[in-house]
Amino acid sequence: MSRAHLDKKPSEVAAMFDAVARRYDLANDVLSLGQDRRWRRVVTGAVAARPGERILDLATGTGTSATPFARAGARVVGLDLSWGMLRVGRARRVPAQLVAGDATRLPFDDATFDAVTISFGLRNVTDTAAALAEMARVTRPGGRLVVGEFSRPTWALWRTVYLEYLVRALPALARTVSSSPDAYVYLAESIRAWPDQASLARLVAEHGWTEVAWRNLSGGIVAVHRARRPPVDRTPAP
Repeated sequence: MSRAHLDKKPSEVAAMFDAVARRYDLANDVLSLGQDRRWRRVVTGAVAARPGERILDLATGTGTSATPFARAGARVVGLDLSWGMLRVGRARRVPAQLVAGDATRLPFDDATFDAVTISFGLRNVTDTAAALAEMARVTRPGGRLVVGEFSRPTWALWRTVYLEYLVRALPALARTVSSSPDAYVYLAESIRAWPDQASLARLVAEHGWTEVAWRNLSGGIVAVHRARRPPVDRTPAP
């Protein structure tokens, strides 16, 4: 399988995640040195799902990120581009409705959800701006957005160490735990090409969201961005 390029053609991205689906969650644990569980807990806390709410979990993968929202009593829809990932989630009977789809063309009516969240998936979308606008469209006025994504370490020395890990150590580790190590070479490349915290915050604010803020985790390796859908529709026309 050829590695997904940074232009992120949907078919290539989907094929890449299909190939890693079976051991995806294990690989994440190993390659993040166990930090991914903490990062996901922070995202779960930021979403603050309540009983009866409707939550959309984009890039849901195997449904791992959707499960805590359902356990909080919310009605959860998990959407992902990869059928392979969704099949693993369905086999595990995750407590969410799992749907195949593209974040830039969401198959939902306007103002359907109380909150929309995406963890470590916005970076893989073909058009970030279009996806943010679509998320705003399907969120009710006053509803919430939470984005957990790799970002830019804020301390120069820590940033250097982290980039060395991405380029040298991560691909080698991936060969020991993943059925498709090339996918993790793409992972490293896509993280390095991704905008920093402030740049992403500006993009979020330009595409239908207000009250944008972020919290750095692990020294900025990951940032959790939060925003709110304004009461008046400010989503730019397509």
